[in-house]
Amino acid sequence: MPAIAEKGFRAIAPDWIGFGLSAKPDRRDFAYTPDAFINALAEFIQALEIERFFLVVQGFLGSVGIQYALRYPNQIERLTILNAPVSPSAKLPWKIKQLGIPLVGEMLTQDPLLVDRTLEGGSGYRVSDADLDVYRRPFLKSSDAGRSLFATVQNLQLKQSMAEIASSLNEWTIPTQLIWGIKDPWLPLTEAEYLANSLKQVELIKLEEGGHYPQDHWSAQVSDALVYFLRRQVV
Repeated sequence: MPAIAEKGFRAIAPDWIGFGLSAKPDRRDFAYTPDAFINALAEFIQALEIERFFLVVQGFLGSVGIQYALRYPNQIERLTILNAPVSPSAKLPWKIKQLGIPLVGEMLTQDPLLVDRTLEGGSGYRVSDADLDVYRRPFLKSSDAGRSLFATVQNLQLKQSMAEIASSLNEWTIPTQLIWGIKDPWLPLTEAEYLANSLKQVELIKLEEGGHYPQDHWSAQVSDALVYFLRRQVV
């Protein structure tokens, strides 16, 4: 984000409800479904009085961001996707899927070390203790973080989300960029190629050494590609 800001962009990175520094409501008050997240994001954008913006999404919950873009295309100037599920063939990896299994998932999501296993397992690289400490902190402060994660995985509805995304691609004409870590063990390059072949205005950037979280280990390459895409004139 500092690299993006230095180039003159205003960058906002909200935590999803239930994650990071955001509120972690009980599932009786927040459903933790894609529709619930989409509606919350819509309310957030409205509260900030932002009419049009560039949207950058990543990861398995990034599918919700893509659904938001498809439902509110008039708000999206350009869309960038980093290693997110985008095709009907996308599946949750076992490392994440088990977090939503009753009893098993409820125990696993209370273990702060799941952060280490997930981030390093998906990226293929060691994550610094300083960064891991930031990700672990919500799980150390309250059991609410684990309960929110459990509810999110249980209600991700990935199959239905992928069906919505696939059915809406034919009408999507907004410039789109794919930045893909091709060493991702969970979402192969074929995911990006599927989307690249489905859209009209799209560019695909392949990061040869990148994994599931390319923005963490290859931030310079990601920010350079992103800035070029956001500034480029569309013919």
